[in-house]
Amino acid sequence: MQNQVLILDFGSQYTQLIARRVRELNIYSEIKPYNKLPEDLSAFQAVILSGSPFSVRAEDAPHPDLSQIKGKKPLLGICYGAQYLAHFHGGNVAPSATREYGRAHLAGIKSDDGFLSGIPEGSQVWMSHSDTIKELPKGAVRLASTEDVENAAFKLKGETTYGIQFHPEVYHTTEGKKLLENFLVKIAGLKQDWTPDAFVETSVAELKQKIGSDKVILGLSGGVDSSVAAMLLHRAIGSQLHCIFVNNGLLRKNEFHDVLEQYKGMGLNVKGVDASARFLDALKGEADPEKKRKIIGRVFIEVFDDEAHQVENAKWLAQGTIYPDRIESVSASGGPSATIKSHHNVGGLPDFMKLKVVEPLHLLFKDEVRRVGRSIGMPEAILGRHPFPGPGLGIRILGDITAEKVSILQEVDAIFIEGLKKWGLYDKVWQAGAMLLPVQSVGVMGDERTYEKCVALRAVESTDGMTADWVNLPYEFLQKTSNEIINRVKGVNRVVYDISSKPPATIEWE
Repeated sequence: MQNQVLILDFGSQYTQLIARRVRELNIYSEIKPYNKLPEDLSAFQAVILSGSPFSVRAEDAPHPDLSQIKGKKPLLGICYGAQYLAHFHGGNVAPSATREYGRAHLAGIKSDDGFLSGIPEGSQVWMSHSDTIKELPKGAVRLASTEDVENAAFKLKGETTYGIQFHPEVYHTTEGKKLLENFLVKIAGLKQDWTPDAFVETSVAELKQKIGSDKVILGLSGGVDSSVAAMLLHRAIGSQLHCIFVNNGLLRKNEFHDVLEQYKGMGLNVKGVDASARFLDALKGEADPEKKRKIIGRVFIEVFDDEAHQVENAKWLAQGTIYPDRIESVSASGGPSATIKSHHNVGGLPDFMKLKVVEPLHLLFKDEVRRVGRSIGMPEAILGRHPFPGPGLGIRILGDITAEKVSILQEVDAIFIEGLKKWGLYDKVWQAGAMLLPVQSVGVMGDERTYEKCVALRAVESTDGMTADWVNLPYEFLQKTSNEIINRVKGVNRVVYDISSKPPATIEWE
């Protein structure tokens, strides 16, 4: 592909948002760490520099060699990126008298060259920086200001190089999408041809060519990613695809049977394997969250490998890995980001599995995966399904896992999820589920004292899971759901609702 945008990541919390906003314009974008520039830049028609927690004035400030980019390709610096372009090319960046954070409004807009074309005076933008550009480089032209920031937008003379001290990628910047479109389409000349239909057509052709007449094995999880990956492969190679759907004993109530029937109804060549007892036995007595994840991952590979060996001459393993799983991010220290928890989708294959890997969705964000699924006519019941963790209820049962605890949580979860659907709330929530807590509390049922378990309900809104806010569910719904859980699920006498956002909390509790 020659129609691409390169986004250099300097460690900003918003870098993925830049990529997603660009793709919403139907233009393909790719994120690379600032210190790992691609050797071949020929595929990229434009480059964007992200924000950063660094100061350009610091001794250890990120300082990549842009000699093959600046002045040779359209270049846009955002926040730190703008300050970088100013500081290292003769301008002056200094600490702000006050931290410039939050809403501001553009004034003195110059739109002669099209960069700020169609953006009205007074447009709201979002600032987030503690340094500011006091003086522009020699020959640079100011394009806009705000009340507190004189050089809010500028252009370097004789180049298609621009800098803005605000963030066009966040929704608080009301004309952010328009600004990015001006830069990428009007100035850089990129074509808006990155569409779901085009992706399907290209992917199916590439999969046919890559796989040929080989057999492919894919582990289905019931989630959106693996399901869309399966349907893309099914369209490309038909019955050469062998899907395996493993019941690890940690799925939702009736999910193994219901989803298996759904897959068969979609025409997939799928085999269901009930390995519940094997997983529960391996997890017996283990309470550490990270060790539980690793056990579940290990046993899945063992079960999957047993089944894969029954498919003669299989050459490929397909995975539903998506783009955020693969992005090599930059931390505030300039090194790799800290590991919060093990991810079940990434990490490669064990040595004993001699299969080549194919990942049909490795270029896509989650919202793009859903759009591709709709493009190929997949059922909304699958595409609209909330994300569900690979380790399943195993990381929603805090502490050790037993069959009894799984059964209790399955009943609680079923009441919660079905309630959301009945009240018309399910599609307004990005992800919801219940957690079984390792505490018991005193209660009263009838005239008897009880000492039973507590469950926490969790519902969040998000776009990609990187950040999330708790959902303000109606009190009437929470009251009815709580009563129903306590009355119907033996062993539970207390229900709480989690009102933590991510960050600082995570979506799952383990």
